[in-house]
Amino acid sequence: MAHLKAKRTLLIVGEGRHEEAFLNHLKRLYISRGCGLSVTIKNARGKGAKHVVEWTIRQIANAAFDEVAVLLDTDKDWSKSVENKAEEYHIVVLASDPCFEAVLLRALGKHPVGDAKTLKKAIAPYLNDDAAKRESYQENFGDEPLQKARAREVILDTLLTMLGC
Repeated sequence: MAHLKAKRTLLIVGEGRHEEAFLNHLKRLYISRGCGLSVTIKNARGKGAKHVVEWTIRQIANAAFDEVAVLLDTDKDWSKSVENKAEEYHIVVLASDPCFEAVLLRALGKHPVGDAKTLKKAIAPYLNDDAAKRESYQENFGDEPLQKARAREVILDTLLTMLGC
């Protein structure tokens, strides 16, 4: 039996459970078996931007990937030195300003205002009140809304481009 081998490998690390669920939603939506792209999604378990970048560096020390990206918030530990460290290791930084929930709200055409806690509450109704489940993203973040939102959100455009969309 012949084994299919990916032509390109991609690692995307989410800062926490919500990012991981969304990334898994994108993977299920856009990546099919045998498409030539192998996508690995990991969760850095929070703790801020610096931790996410350092955690990702440890991951790529153990395995080779053609492309590596991190999806993280800028509201905690984000600095020029963290950005430089990611660049040094060729990690694409998808910096959510100020947080991932704000990116999702803007993708829906909303105008997010407030801190991360407020924005988590604001996005909850659009995600069946459970942002940590991949299935929660299906209704409001299917292909059509994501394709429209990529013009407004650089992060989404970059993610979809990395996934070959």
